[in-house]
Amino acid sequence: MSGTHRLCHVEIDESGMPAPTPEIEQERRVAIFDLLEDNSFTLIPREDRPVPDGPYRLLLAIREKRLVFDLQTEAEEPIGAFHLSLSPFRQVVKDYWQICGSYFEAVKTLPPAQIEAIDMARRGIHNEGARVLQERLEGKADVDIDTARRLFTLISVLHFGG
Repeated sequence: MSGTHRLCHVEIDESGMPAPTPEIEQERRVAIFDLLEDNSFTLIPREDRPVPDGPYRLLLAIREKRLVFDLQTEAEEPIGAFHLSLSPFRQVVKDYWQICGSYFEAVKTLPPAQIEAIDMARRGIHNEGARVLQERLEGKADVDIDTARRLFTLISVLHFGG
């Protein structure tokens, strides 16, 4: 994808996190791949400061019990960081990982109709997490629903390990 209102690089700060399970590692790889293939990320001007042109590099981290979006230009010049409370994400992340666990088990033994029902519930919780993220980024960055869904997956990976 070309254009300036997008992310061109996404990284997760894994310092202090336990090694991911194969399922979590797969979720992370797919989310980053899909995110870099197609995303919409627009920084919102604040306090009459100009917004640097994108595309942007993003480092997602948990620091001091806060979710951090650390941003740089494509040329790796620092832009700044958003520090968001993890509290609004806690329940939806917990629900998401519980339903993911059920889904990972279901695909091993259950018939397709039951797997589909669990997957529909998983998508619903995923959409709720994306909506929470869009609300939390209001006034800082504008992201479309698909970008928010992929970022929520990465936040869930961070939160699960953090």
